Amino acid sequence: MSVPNKTYNNVVNTLLRMAEYHRQIQTTSVGDLFSINLEKMEKFPLFHINPTSVQTGDATLTYNFQIFIMDMTGQKSDWTENRANLMSDATETDNGSTFTKLYHTLSDEQSVFNETLQIATDIIGMMRHSKFQSVGAAPAYETYGENDINQPVYFTQDQFSIEPFQERFDNLLCGWVFNLGVLVTNDFNACYPEIPVDEDKGAGF
Repeated sequence: MSVPNKTYNNVVNTLLRMAEYHRQIQTTSVGDLFSINLEKMEKFPLFHINPTSVQTGDATLTYNFQIFIMDMTGQKSDWTENRANLMSDATETDNGSTFTKLYHTLSDEQSVFNETLQIATDIIGMMRHSKFQSVGAAPAYETYGENDINQPVYFTQDQFSIEPFQERFDNLLCGWVFNLGVLVTNDFNACYPEIPVDEDKGAGF
């Protein structure tokens, strides 16, 4: 059953559930990123949610978050060919042939940027277009018309600036961060507030 007014828990748990089922994401977290002991974390990529603010509209709330997608970079002494820097898609690298003018590096940083950016765009795509974010979402075998993407529960309508970061933490992590505003309906119902009401004296007495 759909919850009419989405709470902070509803929104955060929805984002966590999306990350839980993503095939590449290995760990999720919420809160202050610097309070997490990233040095001891073993499973990456990491999907991290940092809440920043909530904005009210006439009948909406927009929950604003910073979303971090990151992975650990590696260095190997035997990565002596420029091939170590190439992206996994061979069609973008002249069928996988080695670049002769590319500066040699022992890091797989470019590959990590590539993979974590794909995860970031997956999350944005889910919030923009996924049928599973709709009130009328139903399995494919349900009758036609119940699976209505025009009845959104959580969605975003922003354009995004996805910014790279690298070596921000002690164990050589890199990835991307972007701001995500999750828009939900809220009727600001004053009929049953969590405030004692006396009909003669008014609220709060």
